[in-house]
Amino acid sequence: MIRLVRGNILSIGKDYLVIEIGGGGAIPSGIGVKVHAPAPTLAQHAVDSSILLHTYLQVREDALTLFGFESEDELEMFELLLGVSGVGPKVALSTLSTMTPDALRMALINEEPGLIARVPGIGKRTAEKIVLELKDKVRQPLGMLPALGNASNVDSEVIEALIALGYSVVEAQRAVQGLPKEAVGVEERLRLALSRFDR
Repeated sequence: MIRLVRGNILSIGKDYLVIEIGGGGAIPSGIGVKVHAPAPTLAQHAVDSSILLHTYLQVREDALTLFGFESEDELEMFELLLGVSGVGPKVALSTLSTMTPDALRMALINEEPGLIARVPGIGKRTAEKIVLELKDKVRQPLGMLPALGNASNVDSEVIEALIALGYSVVEAQRAVQGLPKEAVGVEERLRLALSRFDR
């Protein structure tokens, strides 16, 4: 099982990277490996930069497919999602392209399938199944207080408002995650989230 890939990025595709491994020196001499990765990973890296990914190898009769993640946390969430019947690697990857691991954990812990159903390729029933099967298998995100029910409901409203204003789920969640804890209330958090887009 291949669990780690380190090398230089040769090219970036729609949902994958080609990484040269085993090369060295001025003349490339390694092997180019195609690794499917979440959208934020693809957006943060450029051709010719080095990268280290924690990987999951899917073995099928007709193909070997490698999926890579920048953190072990992402890989762990990917593997948890694969454990849900009806969720394959493409849907699991789409989930981590749309939601951060912590955002996904909060949706599971607070039993909010509506947030997960916004992921492309996941319908209401699948989202409910994911919550049902995984809510007891995830731990509280680091830095989050155990009694986060109210804050999470507020942030859910802020995310919904941002999406209604035309921002993507990923943009909305990133904006909300960066808000100070001192900011309370939907209006204040929404105002601060919008100000982050104006920078």
